[in-house]
Amino acid sequence: MSASRSLGYILLALSALIAPQQAAADLRDEAALAQRFSPVVRLVEQPEECEAGEPYEPIDVDVLFGEPTVALRGPWNPTDLVKIGPAGTDLVGRYQYHLDFPGDPLDPGCDYEHWADRITAGSVPTVYAHVVTEGGHPGELALQYWLFYPFNDFNNLHEGDWEMVQLVFDARDVREALEEEPVAVGYSSHEGAEQADWGDDKLELVDGDHPVVYPAAGSHANKYTEALYLGSSADAGVGCDDTRGPHVELRPRVKTIPSDPAAARQAFPWIAFEGRWGELRPAFFNGPTGPNLKQQWTAPIEWSEGWRPRSYAVPTAGVFGTGATDFFCDGVATGSRALVRLIRDPVATILVLAVLIALVLFAGSRTRWRPSTPLRLAHRRSWGQTLTAAGQMYVKQAPLFLGIGLIFIPLGFVIAALEAVLLGGFGLLGVDTTGESAGALILLVVAVGTTLTLLGVALVQAATACALGQLDAGRPLGPVAAYRAALTRIRPLAGSLALAVAVCVALAATALLVPLAIWLGVRWVLHAQTVELEHCSAAAGLRRSAELVRGRWLRVASLVGLGALLSIGVGPLLGALLIFGTSAPLALLNVIAAVVYALAIPFLALVTAYVYFDARVRNELESDDTAGELPAEIEISPA
Repeated sequence: MSASRSLGYILLALSALIAPQQAAADLRDEAALAQRFSPVVRLVEQPEECEAGEPYEPIDVDVLFGEPTVALRGPWNPTDLVKIGPAGTDLVGRYQYHLDFPGDPLDPGCDYEHWADRITAGSVPTVYAHVVTEGGHPGELALQYWLFYPFNDFNNLHEGDWEMVQLVFDARDVREALEEEPVAVGYSSHEGAEQADWGDDKLELVDGDHPVVYPAAGSHANKYTEALYLGSSADAGVGCDDTRGPHVELRPRVKTIPSDPAAARQAFPWIAFEGRWGELRPAFFNGPTGPNLKQQWTAPIEWSEGWRPRSYAVPTAGVFGTGATDFFCDGVATGSRALVRLIRDPVATILVLAVLIALVLFAGSRTRWRPSTPLRLAHRRSWGQTLTAAGQMYVKQAPLFLGIGLIFIPLGFVIAALEAVLLGGFGLLGVDTTGESAGALILLVVAVGTTLTLLGVALVQAATACALGQLDAGRPLGPVAAYRAALTRIRPLAGSLALAVAVCVALAATALLVPLAIWLGVRWVLHAQTVELEHCSAAAGLRRSAELVRGRWLRVASLVGLGALLSIGVGPLLGALLIFGTSAPLALLNVIAAVVYALAIPFLALVTAYVYFDARVRNELESDDTAGELPAEIEISPA
């Protein structure tokens, strides 16, 4: 044997001995790096089982394997059962297969919560760390933390949910990264992620190195702070993510998946699964793919180049009136529930929609819409004519009624300023503004804002009634004069409003009496017109309103209700559409929505005024003893 061949064998033997030792050393460094920067997870607290809050913790996926309530199915439909209680090794190389958990993701109820509690008993919350380098980006290294939740209880309901946090280092290898701090952080959020530089104000750290993560309740989208966040795209999610506390703080155990693919498959066989971690369902109700099938698993630096710089926190309520963002959040959630019903039972859902449309068309055909005749107020009108008269009057006298609606703009700023003074003032006085005390304070602030808003609506109602009366008499006036006339009756107007609100709120505080509160609210809905036009006192105005509504409750409720829906909904609906169609700041969109809302409120006042005049004419004709006599149509001379 030659000397060179002998040297080669010696070097090969030494490398065989050194390689495992080097791999073990590298894994120890990776584990050390993962432990140093392990995230602190603050979940939204769930005070009561199956109630609001976050019931799911990031789990150790090993609890799924060998579990008799978990099935491996596939590859092409949910009935292709492969194995009950699969092991991690059963998942290796399975392309387009599904893990199936017990329950119906489109009708979850509390099933998944109870199941998750049972299978995780005795285990601890866990995150999976993974160190990645990318060939096209030398000198940069990514440290990832993967979190798995048993269920995604958001607008897109589905079994299983993988989320992650990524830290980026300017380092060539793990040992160098151990001597450095990250330069950037990315928090996964739906199909995208949000970026922060290390040291940014929005990035909260515990003990210097542990980033704090706020998963949104239900969706588990990771956020940097507690707030209500809005998304209108696949990247940011469609809907509203809520990370507001109180919170439960977790320090999950860290399991490190080796960066070497062979070692990773040996230690964690399930990382080679090429299927979905949840039941097979259509579209975005489908279970998610695992970490190994996502771009960031092998190209983390390239993926980080698409991180968005921020998420958009929803401004609290609107600047005044109903906020576009509130309407958007509720609207997306409602639309999602409707879509779920459609998917679960398409025939029944379509049938119900068809019946509703038919009922609306039938109801519309049973009333007269023409002639609208907006003037000659003391006139009986059909249900449809009441709406068309209000619409025609608004269009014909647009400057007048737009001007009347403008009061809501300064009123909104007054309400916002008063709320700020109340909140800030109590803090300055040393009143506790956290916990239960904060809840009581918020109720007070909401009560004040709602009272002022209702007073504004009452003023618009009164000013509109005055303006209509003058127009009908041929003495048109402007919005300032209309308000000047309305303000002469401000004391009885405010008094009748205060009485009505106090009684309805007291009744509504008891759930059993809510129907009575609604019934009384409709009976008193004409109080602004009775106080303003009939010069009633506060109590007499409510009595007179009840007298006019008597026997016409459904008619009054449907007309005023539809008028309110059209007036209050148009601004937020426009704002919600702008959220989808533009990239304008949310605060600006809320202002636009609120301005449109303010300008639309006079339409509600017009509808209510025409309802009042119709009821008053019918009431006075019914009380006339001669109303039932037929008038002579021709003169007959006595014989």
